[in-house]
Order: sequence, then C-alpha cells, then structure tokens
Amino acid sequence: MDNFDVIIVGGGLAGLTAAIHLRRENYSVAVFESKQYPHHKVCGEYISNEVTPYLTFLGVSLPQTFQLNEMLLSTEKGEALRAKLPMGGFGISRYTLDNLLYQRALDLGATVFFNSVSSISYENDNFKIGVEPGKEYGCKFVIGAYGKRGVLDKDLQRDFIQLKSPWLGVKAHYKLDSFPDNLVAIHNFRGGYGGLSKTENGAVNFCYLVSYDSFKKEKDIAGFNQNIIARNPYLGTFLNDAEMLFDRPLSIGQISFHKKKPVQKHVIMCGDTAGLIHPLCGNGMAMAIHSAKIASELIHAYFKNGLQNRTRLEKDYETQWNNVFAKRLWMGRQLQDLLLNPKLSNLAMGILANSPYIVNKLIKNTHGQIIQC
Repeated sequence: MDNFDVIIVGGGLAGLTAAIHLRRENYSVAVFESKQYPHHKVCGEYISNEVTPYLTFLGVSLPQTFQLNEMLLSTEKGEALRAKLPMGGFGISRYTLDNLLYQRALDLGATVFFNSVSSISYENDNFKIGVEPGKEYGCKFVIGAYGKRGVLDKDLQRDFIQLKSPWLGVKAHYKLDSFPDNLVAIHNFRGGYGGLSKTENGAVNFCYLVSYDSFKKEKDIAGFNQNIIARNPYLGTFLNDAEMLFDRPLSIGQISFHKKKPVQKHVIMCGDTAGLIHPLCGNGMAMAIHSAKIASELIHAYFKNGLQNRTRLEKDYETQWNNVFAKRLWMGRQLQDLLLNPKLSNLAMGILANSPYIVNKLIKNTHGQIIQC
C-alpha cells in the first residue's frame, strides 16, 4: 500500500491550493480527482482580490484578466442598484484557473490520480483511502475538497446529506463584446438569481441558481431562460443579444446550503465541502482558496512542532474556519432569503438605493480581508 503524508480528495480550487502549499513544505501529497484537466465547472468565476497575494506566494502565475470593481444588482422587475466593490476582484474561468493550479502542483512534485475515492476509514491515528477499482492508499491526514456534494458524504455520515436540497445550478459562457469589462452583475428572477461577469478571454460567464419548484414548471433550460429568466429586463436583453459559446449549458443538481461541519470523522473539509456560500456573496472561489491555506498551515504546524495532537489541530481548524467564514455564510443566507422574496426585495432595493453606507457595509461583510502570507 502506497503511503503519503496527506491525501486530498478533490482537485478543485481548495484541493489543488492545499496540494501546492503542502508540497512547498516538502510533504508527500496525493490528489484524487475524477476528471482530467482542463474542464469547465458550474461556478460564478468571480474571485476577490483578497487571495491575490497568497496566489503570488504560491507561485501561481495568473493570466492578464479583467479587474472587476463595480456591482449591479437588480430585482425581477428590473429595479437596479449600482455600487463599487472596494477591494475589487477579477474574472477567471475554472477551466483556466484549475488547470493553472494543477500544473503548479505537478511542478512541485504532487502526485495526481484521476480516480474516484470510494471510502475513507480512520484507525490507529491513520487513514486508509479506498480507490476504484479496489486499491488502497494510506496517509496521516485527509483533506476533503470534493465539492458541494458527493457519495463520500454518505460514507462519512454527514448530517446535511439526509436533508432536501432544492437548488439547481446552470452555467454557460457567452460572447457579448458590449458587456462592461469591470462589472459583476447579479440579477433576480422568479425562484432564483444569476451572475454575469467577464472571464480572462472576454467571454461572459452567466451562472444562475434556481429552485427546483420554479424550474420544473418549464420543460428544459432553454424554455426556462426564455419564459422565466428573460422577464428580468437586464437578463432578457443579455440573452437576446449574446451568443452562447457552449454547445449546451452545464448544470448541477442537489446543491445544498445547509450547514456543514468543517471536520467530519477526522477529515478536514475545505471549500464547498466545508460550507457553500450563496452566489449573492460572490466569493466562493476566494473562500475555497483561503480555507486550503488554513488547513495547510495547521497540518504543517502539526508535523513541524511535533505536537502530535490531532484533536488540537481539528479544534483549531474549526475555530479558524468559523472565525473567518461563519459570518459571511450567515450573511449570504440572509441576503438570499431577502432578495428571493418579491415583496421584501423591492422594499430592500428601495432602501439600499438611497443608503450607500448600508450597501458598502453589506459588501464588506460578505468579503474577507487581504490574506496575509
């Protein structure tokens, strides 16, 4: 059986970031990812500048891309609010960013397997990882970074997996040269909301979240776009003028915003696997990267300091994770409840349109601070 210091289940932003960080500290690291790179993912593809110094520290060379410093928010009927994003961010596709992180992890000597993990077991302070088809690997630590929902959640007996998850995510890239280079737009429609922003190659990413109850009344994505989404004047104009660059939109179901434990059966959870932030807060990508930094630093301290105290490490991770992210996740839930209620959203937009201070406060409460390296 092959052994590693750390095995990372999932090769998205959090998993690859952790692999890069831990390899920089010379630990043996294996990443298990089910799909070859590069590939698209359902994602908002806006990332806050809070992570830029950390990515530079990791040696990740980002491409020239669009700086996003303005937000537009609209209700289903087209009532709109504009605001500045104080810290700003940039647009980059998961197709490009995940592949950049993957190449950097390989350059540093991480081992990447394109296999699915079927089981995780813990005994005598070590892990055994079951991998299809029937092979096992051993390690001291496991980082769970396999996304919003996976078969391992049942294996690990996570509470949220038993709860109803009524959300569907849909994403595609579009060509529309007239779309502003610096804008992140969030538009509401019946039963959901969607975000628009430019990626590194000029394509506009349109990613939306919708409840199944709203979506199932239409036959398919094309029908839903035409009959429901296009009722928002901004989205109607966008869909009419833009050219879709994908053969068909990507979609993902059973998206859960229920609370999740940052540590489950000694597995350290990062990114969406630890807790999914509502797209209204627009910062899931930054949170995934930041959570990987926290986990990697604590694992490094465990080995370096010779504390050999797993319980302390797990408690420290939970504490730091909650200190950094819990308030942002709570704020995301409140914003979603407010803006998906037609009566309350119209009232709220009227208040916010005349209250720049409140708007800036909301933006700051859903974004983090610059990550110090």
